[in-house]
Amino acid sequence: MRQETGGIREWFFPSGFVVSAGFAIWHMPAYMLTLAPHSDPSRQAQVLAQSDSADLTPNPPGLFGGAADILDWAALVLIVLFAVLGVRGVKATRMEFPAWRAIDRFAIFVGRVAMVLIIAMTGVMLFGVFRRFAFEAPTLWANPLALWIGGFVFLCSGLYAMQQRGHTRIFILHDLAPRWLQRIFDTIWTAIFVIFAIGMMLGSYKQAFVTGVHNWEMFGTAFDARILATVQPAILIVVCLVALQSVLNLINDWNLEPVLHSAADDFGDDELEAIKRAVGGSGVADTDVTRARIHGAWAREQ
Repeated sequence: MRQETGGIREWFFPSGFVVSAGFAIWHMPAYMLTLAPHSDPSRQAQVLAQSDSADLTPNPPGLFGGAADILDWAALVLIVLFAVLGVRGVKATRMEFPAWRAIDRFAIFVGRVAMVLIIAMTGVMLFGVFRRFAFEAPTLWANPLALWIGGFVFLCSGLYAMQQRGHTRIFILHDLAPRWLQRIFDTIWTAIFVIFAIGMMLGSYKQAFVTGVHNWEMFGTAFDARILATVQPAILIVVCLVALQSVLNLINDWNLEPVLHSAADDFGDDELEAIKRAVGGSGVADTDVTRARIHGAWAREQ
């Protein structure tokens, strides 16, 4: 299933997912007023005020007897549509983990979403800096919005890194052990991570989903971003997804040949070829084969 990436669909589906998810998250109070209204009238009025102040499309009437309008429900449909099409059409690049399977498509798609979010976060930061220094008119929303997006970048990258086997690992004992013992090591650490995820969910569920989401906890700044109300539950969801991905990795890697790790892992295939050409057949001699030298030679060849 190793394929080269390319084409506008590689950017279109993740970008559409980010836009529709951002719209739905911004209008989350409208969904809560429709699906999970508060029994406390004062709290219900507070959520209603938050919904009215954050509504980007105040004109369409609500559907199903609630506050969410047709555009809000359309955003939920688009989230599912872009996610399904994006997962089905995602392709791994030459630089990514080669032994991936169809079940890994979701994690790879989340990695693409993280890339789009990085572009969005960088754009927000640049706009804020430009307004501050070029026009001496700083924005109230650029910094908290960048923090908000950055939180989701961190979470999405964590799931993607787990699928790519790119997380920090110590191989001193693992590489010395026979294959059957390596499988035991892998099973033990996967079980530990799954137990951690279960404990995290049980211990923080009320804080994240009741206090955070249902009460729609705000950030407390002038922009009042929904960081607490959205990032807290997202942490628990992503931790569970990472634990599930670790189990999938264990299953996928069970019958693979053992991999020995060395300092050469820090270099890509192209860099290693450049090193071999720089060293030559007679050894290093007086040849400069430092990392900076090799990187410079490799860059010039490109």
